[in-house]
Amino acid sequence: MNRHPEFAALFELPVAERLELVEDLWDSIADEIDAQPVPEAVVRELRERMARYDANPESGIPWEEVKRRLREEK
Repeated sequence: MNRHPEFAALFELPVAERLELVEDLWDSIADEIDAQPVPEAVVRELRERMARYDANPESGIPWEEVKRRLREEK
């Protein structure tokens, strides 16, 4: 693993403190992402997918089935 030397002290922290730091970093990223507008192309694609699903709900694949298939591909 490539570790930045300037962060060396962080790797010496106890696991609980490192996890807290990770959570704080993640929250700060999530806050910034939430403030960004969703591109119109993404909104359009999501609406199209939802319309296809609404027109034929039986065509959907349950999440458990998707996970099973992905695991089989490995």
